[in-house]
Amino acid sequence: MTKEKQQAQERMKLIAPLLAPGLDKASYQKLKDQISQETGLSERTLRRYIARYQQAGYDGLLSVKKRMITSDAVPEEILQEAILLRRQVPGRSVAQLIQILEWEGKIQPGQIKRSTLQDKLAQRGYSSRQMKQYHQTGSTARRFVKPHRNCLWQSDIKYGPFLPMGLGCKPQQVFLVTWIDDATRLILHSEFYPSLGSPIVIDSFRQSLLKHGIPDAVYFDNGSEYRNKWMQTTTGILGIKLMYTKPYSPESKGKSEVFHHQVDRFLTEARLENLDSLEDLNHLYKVWLTECYQHKPHSALKDNKSPYEAFQADTRPIRYMDPKEIHEAFLHREERKVDKTGCISFQGKFYEVGLSYLGMKVTVIYDPADTSVIQVQAGNLQPVQAKERTIGPWAGTRPNLPEHLTKVPATESRLLKAAQKKHQQRQGPMVISYRKAGEPDV
Repeated sequence: MTKEKQQAQERMKLIAPLLAPGLDKASYQKLKDQISQETGLSERTLRRYIARYQQAGYDGLLSVKKRMITSDAVPEEILQEAILLRRQVPGRSVAQLIQILEWEGKIQPGQIKRSTLQDKLAQRGYSSRQMKQYHQTGSTARRFVKPHRNCLWQSDIKYGPFLPMGLGCKPQQVFLVTWIDDATRLILHSEFYPSLGSPIVIDSFRQSLLKHGIPDAVYFDNGSEYRNKWMQTTTGILGIKLMYTKPYSPESKGKSEVFHHQVDRFLTEARLENLDSLEDLNHLYKVWLTECYQHKPHSALKDNKSPYEAFQADTRPIRYMDPKEIHEAFLHREERKVDKTGCISFQGKFYEVGLSYLGMKVTVIYDPADTSVIQVQAGNLQPVQAKERTIGPWAGTRPNLPEHLTKVPATESRLLKAAQKKHQQRQGPMVISYRKAGEPDV
């Protein structure tokens, strides 16, 4: 048996399960992912094998020898002209290059085939793909990895599937927030949430810190969920360096993107379960994450360790903080002004602060997860707990003013006394002229 026929038989064995009649779309995709994972072949290669088989049968799976291009297939002077045209406008296609050369009379129509000129340009390093690498606006990111655990954490958000949020409700999209350790690839926390915004980042970040300690630095993209005031405040209090990617550079988040490809495989399997709730999705995801990622050998880690083994084997000490300190670091702070009734307006509601703060600017300290009670602080005054104002069916009495704000009785007008004194100073000392009064001169 020749080598070509042996390769054809192996290719036939690979695609035979995909040619079985009656396969639905989900089963077909599952089989294709499984074959691709086991053999290392891309889905594009499998599609090409199937297309060849459908067009030419078994003979279509035989290897096709590439036609050798002779050195005189494209004259050197014509090739140099084509290279010059490509360098002048890198976006020109090979067909356009041939058309220009024909219109200029440098070659006869049909003298040079497009595939021939394309191969010759690629040999010299002037293919369209090679030229694009040097003319694209994006920057190139080289691979990097931190030496120890908790040196750097990365986080990203992935748009998830649509799930019904209740009986009779329209399916809504859920969102996955993931925190990954750069050195060990351990997933510190990852969970699907029903809405998109900074609260889901806050919750996942807090859980990551409580479980795995405090990192030296965190690394995010420029999304509003990460680039905001509360993230700057929280990381500053915890002593964490805050870093962001350059705009329009997705290549700098390679580790998160690779993990999201793994999540796509999970979602393919999860669709077969016909999930109808977010709780069921997170339960299956937690099991998959533990068994199919955290404890699975990772090719990017030394000795093919699993992320869990790499994180546990790292000798660098973990810096933990008291949960109360972490909670206080996540509290939000905003400024408000107290009105004449001793209340402030906050998130569309009124909170009673007290008459001691009348007309003052105060700092509101609150937990985004629970705003029923907030803390108010201003200057040297003691912080107070402000509760939401409740309006009953009867008018309430105005509370008494604090002692330091009550009226002090006065026995005289200090304003008028001071004005009289100022008036006397303005008039100056009185001078009497006796000459004008008729007194004889001495």
